[in-house]
Amino acid sequence: MSIAQNLQTVQERIHKACELAGRAPEAVRLLAVSKTFPAEDVRAAHVAGQLAFGENYIQEGVDKIEALRDLPLQWHCIGPIQSNKTRLVAEHFDWVHSVDRLKIAQRLSDQRPDGMAPLQVCLQVNTDGGETKSGVRPDELLTLALEVMALPRLELRGLMTIPDPVEGFESQVALHQRATALFEQVRAELHPPKWDTLSMGMTADLEAAIAAGSTMVRVGTAIFGGRTYSH
Repeated sequence: MSIAQNLQTVQERIHKACELAGRAPEAVRLLAVSKTFPAEDVRAAHVAGQLAFGENYIQEGVDKIEALRDLPLQWHCIGPIQSNKTRLVAEHFDWVHSVDRLKIAQRLSDQRPDGMAPLQVCLQVNTDGGETKSGVRPDELLTLALEVMALPRLELRGLMTIPDPVEGFESQVALHQRATALFEQVRAELHPPKWDTLSMGMTADLEAAIAAGSTMVRVGTAIFGGRTYSH
């Protein structure tokens, strides 16, 4: 099937999941994850109506952003960020989902050009406890959120999670609900001005994520097809 047909199928999945969860379809945004796919595929998705795209590999993402400057796209960095890559992110992306420590947030704020809108930020939280996984620990989340809120060139929008896969719809929902509970805790205790984004759920579990409260699902394979990794 074409990228346009795949996008329509994914949107139908989102709408059905929202209906089953008693939520409005517009409550969940679709982020098309275009990592490893060429700029031409992003252009095809844009023709089909998609505007927001997620990239895991920063230099690859920057190359696509430059190649597609003629399109009114919104670019999200959803991969890990090393200190030597923060300037690229700050100068090119609109959103970052993977902030998990103050050092990276501080550099992103310091390096965001004055002429650009504030960088929209989600904090990546480690909800399933893996010691080697990226993400701020739940018990450190409020502290990091408060610190990021104080940075002048960042705007804190929500949380992002990448939990390990689990089998079964109910188990998936329960795992995602951990992030939802943390999302509501930050809202209740810190009242961030634009706290509206819970980035969770991918091709395999977007229905469960929506049932648990996701407001943005990150879908790549179901839109662009299987990947061949060279990174």
